[in-house]
Amino acid sequence: MPFNTADYSPLIFPKEANCFIRNFRTPILVFFLTETLPVFSNLDYTIVTTLKTAQLPRYRDYKRQEEDAMKVVAFNGSARKGGNTAKLLNTALEEMSLQGIDTELVELSGQPISGCIACYQCFKNKNKRCAVEKDIINDCIEKMIAADGILLGSPTYFADVSAGMKALIERCGMVSRANGDLYKRKAGAGVVAVRRAGAYQVFNSLNAFFLIGQMIVVGSSYWNIGIGREPGEVANDEEGMKTMRDLGRNMAWLLQKIKAD
Repeated sequence: MPFNTADYSPLIFPKEANCFIRNFRTPILVFFLTETLPVFSNLDYTIVTTLKTAQLPRYRDYKRQEEDAMKVVAFNGSARKGGNTAKLLNTALEEMSLQGIDTELVELSGQPISGCIACYQCFKNKNKRCAVEKDIINDCIEKMIAADGILLGSPTYFADVSAGMKALIERCGMVSRANGDLYKRKAGAGVVAVRRAGAYQVFNSLNAFFLIGQMIVVGSSYWNIGIGREPGEVANDEEGMKTMRDLGRNMAWLLQKIKAD
């Protein structure tokens, strides 16, 4: 008996069985006892039982839940992948993940990102894109637009943000302004890694991005700063790590409140 895939909607079941259900009045639950589905035209199948549609988790319902899931994207402006800034950001993201929020960390390290060239094409085009197409900035803009919350993390380089983070702020911020504040009322927070001094200036630079874009800045139990020089050393800063965990919980709480409204 040939199968028409259009007549079937996938269900959520264990990996060892591929499951589809026919849209009959009394649906028939069918297990295909293979790891992946072969060609449909000559497929042996076993009828296991019949169930009412209401008892079955439908794929479209699962997809709707997936699409409705809150998302937070974090950008690491450090020249070192997986260093102290990444550790701080990931600590906050882990707390959000525990609350069911989808998270992503974007590493700017190794990416040839330049600052805004003041061409103002984004104001003319109003297409939510930077006119400079040769790097990842437009990908970053798309991620920011799709997210409910945005984290910006930077190490302290000469008492300010890194060059990569500054370029991200300039160009993502300019495109946002050109298109009616694309990140308006999203949640935002800055995270800073520092060896000794200058962190508060970095913190201000990151927060300025959120505030000019009409975003909601999330606080923690202390300034969002972690102390460390060598990669991973920031993990020894107990207060800094607690601050990141509290930041993650606070952002998750805020996003849940916003979504509930």
